[in-house]
Parts: sequence; C-alpha cells; structure tokens
Amino acid sequence: MSRRKDQERWEAMRRLDPDYKGFRGPANEPTRSRNAPLEPVTCSVCGRKRNVPRGIAQEQGDTYVCSACSAERESGASDSQTTERD
Repeated sequence: MSRRKDQERWEAMRRLDPDYKGFRGPANEPTRSRNAPLEPVTCSVCGRKRNVPRGIAQEQGDTYVCSACSAERESGASDSQTTERD
C-alpha cells in the first residue's frame, strides 16, 4: 500500500477516534491479555500432564481434572440422563 493511502487511512481513523495512536502490532493491543504463567499439573482422571495457569494449579493440586476429561464426564452424564428417560 502506498504511503499516501496509509496516511489517508490514518487520518480517517483519527477522525473517528481522536485518541487513535495508530497500529502498534497485535502484541500491543489493549484488549489482548497477558499470558499467565503456566505450571505442569497431572490430571487425576487420565494421568496426562497439562499446562495450566499457576493459580488453578495451586487451588486444585492433586484433584485437577483436565478439560477433556471434564467434557467427557459431562457428555457421559447427559447421555445417561437421556437413556433413563426412554
């Protein structure tokens, strides 16, 4: 894209939002959250190691259940409820 078109785009964005600073790259977006420090924790159901945020690892410790196992439990529970109704 030409410099003139870049300048026109910047001016248009500036008219819409007077506080517009210009594009600073996806790493500097204000809506993007910082990555939380991860810690390896072993799932109590399947035994696989998962990297989870440090806060969750400290809270749940040895009782941690990974998202795959918890989704499997939920789908298994909903399947058993539908078969009981039939």
